[in-house]
Amino acid sequence: MDDQNKNLILATALSFLVILVWFVLFPPPQTEPVEPATQIAQGDTLTAPTAATPDVAAVPAAAGATAGATADAPASDTAPKPSDAPRIAIDTPSVKGSISLQGGRIDDLSLKNYRETIEPGSDIVSLLAPIGDINPYYALFGWAPGQGLTQEQVPGANTLWTQEGTGTLTPDSPVTLTWDNGAGLTFRRQISIDDNYMFSVTQSVENTGNAPATLAPYGILARHGIPPDIKNFFILHEGAIQMVDGQLTETDYDDFETAGAHKTIAVEANGWTGFTDHFWMATLIPQPGAPFTLSTFQDARRGIYQTTVKQPTVTLEPGATATADTRLFAGAKEWATIRAYENEENVEGFIDSIDWGWFFFLTKPIFAVLHYLNQLIGNMGWSIIALTLLIKAVLLPLAYKSYVSMARMKELQPQMEKIKERAGDDKQAMQKAVMELYKKEKVNPASGCLPILLQIPIFFSLYKVIFVTLELRHAPWIGWIRDLSAPDPSSLYNLWGLFPWDAPEPGSILALIFIGIMPLALGISMWLQQKLNPSPTDPTQKMIFAWMPWVFMFMLGSFASGLVLYWIANNTITFIQQYAIMRSQGYKPDVFGNIKESFRKNSAPAAKPESKTPGDKKPGGK
Repeated sequence: MDDQNKNLILATALSFLVILVWFVLFPPPQTEPVEPATQIAQGDTLTAPTAATPDVAAVPAAAGATAGATADAPASDTAPKPSDAPRIAIDTPSVKGSISLQGGRIDDLSLKNYRETIEPGSDIVSLLAPIGDINPYYALFGWAPGQGLTQEQVPGANTLWTQEGTGTLTPDSPVTLTWDNGAGLTFRRQISIDDNYMFSVTQSVENTGNAPATLAPYGILARHGIPPDIKNFFILHEGAIQMVDGQLTETDYDDFETAGAHKTIAVEANGWTGFTDHFWMATLIPQPGAPFTLSTFQDARRGIYQTTVKQPTVTLEPGATATADTRLFAGAKEWATIRAYENEENVEGFIDSIDWGWFFFLTKPIFAVLHYLNQLIGNMGWSIIALTLLIKAVLLPLAYKSYVSMARMKELQPQMEKIKERAGDDKQAMQKAVMELYKKEKVNPASGCLPILLQIPIFFSLYKVIFVTLELRHAPWIGWIRDLSAPDPSSLYNLWGLFPWDAPEPGSILALIFIGIMPLALGISMWLQQKLNPSPTDPTQKMIFAWMPWVFMFMLGSFASGLVLYWIANNTITFIQQYAIMRSQGYKPDVFGNIKESFRKNSAPAAKPESKTPGDKKPGGK
């Protein structure tokens, strides 16, 4: 094998090693969930309620508020427990749940189209949960009191609202809540929802009294504790996410600012803020084009993570009415759905709520093509294979140049062997002679490196797409591959399903050793690709390259089966391309001969190839 082919294989091996070592050795540290405390923090901050404190804590004063306007409201003896408050049912094609009339909280929401596992009868995914559940997660809306108002005179987290009329919240039937503070202000809240995951919340207040009232509308997303199913994997962001006038900011849970030291960010025209999980998200979106402020912080004493939007303060004259619109996205991070909200409903930068990573300039178009192919084909596995074909077609000009160069170098192999014989141990003289030969024959030994270098970011991008995007979750391919985002569930342990016992648990040592069918196919495809070229003459290199496909076979066995499928398809197409192009240049790769040679004993082949060289066959050969 010539030095160029050795370098190409070595570059591939090193690329894989970098990826694997990083994935295995450098995941972020595990973070233990914080147990919610029972006290409410003091201060000039919108804060969420807890089960032990039925009334909301201090809220920020609106502009012009009096000194006492931010004091804590006293605990209410009549406030119902969250589980006892009346509720309004939610039922749409995509979600189901309910709204609590205590605070008008949107705190019970499940996603109809997604289940926890691929097993039949598995529970549907639950996104929002009320206080009293294991991991409360909910949206609150209300008004911050300004000059002349107290906390008791504005609706907050524990205000008991009244529904106008009866009925369920559906895409065709919004609901309206009302509350009269008994001091000249009447509050209304209309909640509507579309067929997907977007709530629209319109808050209004009418001043029926004799004095002006100053107040400011707000929205809160609160999460008690860190999600129990957080991945804590460096390739994926989970935590707070916000868009401020075109600038995306991501905050991990261990990087949250404290409640008393957080920054308030002024947004000029467009933005949103919320929490993002692996596949799900809840986001507050104030009215586009209008200014607002947002803050994101952790109330460590209560173990609550919170993000808040507060819209401009209004001064309401007697007889006047003020209105504030806020949208709440609570659902699955479906690419097409989120893209439609961005393009058709003016949610700026909403597509970036999907974690596209550093190579976003590759991951975005790669997924767009994959999504389009899946719409045409109807199967994500075959779409991955079709995507691989397209990627190889785009890179074909570079691959053609690389393989032509490799074929030319094969033709120069006899001359290079003569140079090595003449140079002997003089490495410098040999390298100089080889470079002169390359120059004379117009061969560029580095021309084969570019396709390899391009494959590295493509590999990272496709890994990101398969790991992050919802569309690969629980996506089947053929037979036993029912989830392309998970490792191949088949196992050598039960002879890939022929024996009547279960395979080892995914992620265990036994699962790593007793690999599935797809990792085995990956190893074989890498091994066959090697056999397009003869084995290295150096014993150490020969041993390394002989073991490399099987080492990667076990290493990549725990990767998502969609990624393994891509690499199998890539290896297969590369084999066909390289074989065809080298044949077109007059060099016929001896695949079967190289396979036979790899099975010979190491002691035998050292002398035999030399006795068969053309020079040894001729009498008096030089």
